[in-house]
Amino acid sequence: MKTKAISSLFVLFAIVAGLVAITPAAFADHTEVTISTASGSNTPGCEETAEGCFIPKEATVDVGGKVIFSNTDTAAHTFTAGTATDGPSGAFDSGLVVAGSSYEWTPTTAGEVPFFCMVHPWMAGLIVVQEAGAEEQVGEHTGEVTQTEGVTATGMLSDGTQVSISTSAPTAGEKMQIAIEFANSEHVNHDIMVTQNGEVVLNDIGAHHHDGKGVHETAPLSSSDPVEITVTFQGYGVDDPKTGPIGEKVVFSNIVPEFGTVAMMILAVSIISIVAVTAKSKVIPRF
Repeated sequence: MKTKAISSLFVLFAIVAGLVAITPAAFADHTEVTISTASGSNTPGCEETAEGCFIPKEATVDVGGKVIFSNTDTAAHTFTAGTATDGPSGAFDSGLVVAGSSYEWTPTTAGEVPFFCMVHPWMAGLIVVQEAGAEEQVGEHTGEVTQTEGVTATGMLSDGTQVSISTSAPTAGEKMQIAIEFANSEHVNHDIMVTQNGEVVLNDIGAHHHDGKGVHETAPLSSSDPVEITVTFQGYGVDDPKTGPIGEKVVFSNIVPEFGTVAMMILAVSIISIVAVTAKSKVIPRF
């Protein structure tokens, strides 16, 4: 009886969240971004991982905004504009930043600014500087999602953590980009699965986002049909035991074009607790 009551609450939440989801934000706000060093990045190998040596390895900030470079590694690093091949560009250079310290930079012009560590040249990242209030763009470099081609939708874990996704439009023959954010959270671990017509196009197990934000990319889609995105929360923290409502799922389903290929709409958003809802419970209404 209790399980049915809790399931009903989740359904009610799904309806409310779905209504919120159909109003995508028109403009992106990037007044401040924090870029951290990956743990153990003083030795080669981080450049081969999905997250990279700087986290995030590609970031967007407004002109006049603030970029905070935080050295969370145990070794000293530099945050230097430029590339290991061409050398420093002169846009900024932190000098040697010891473990636990940080450096700040405020961009004054729009454009793409690559940066690297002069001590450990395999560490490389990119900052995309945009005009304040500019409409967010999908770029080959940034991997971020446009609001003119995709949608931003929000769900919530039982501990109150807001889970948001932004997607590009599902397009036949193209990869779908999915940006995810766990609001005000650090060291978030989760799985993410994306299916289209029953076919798995992304199954990322054990993803870890230092600042609660990350970007995922599917395999090329076979069609422009709707996709379903399931995010399974796997806890906060780096070491075990991890904390939080481990095992809870946030499901974004029926992601379909609404006005041609321009606007997108999520018709149903729900939360499934593996504790409170049985495997036979149908939380997501099917359309």
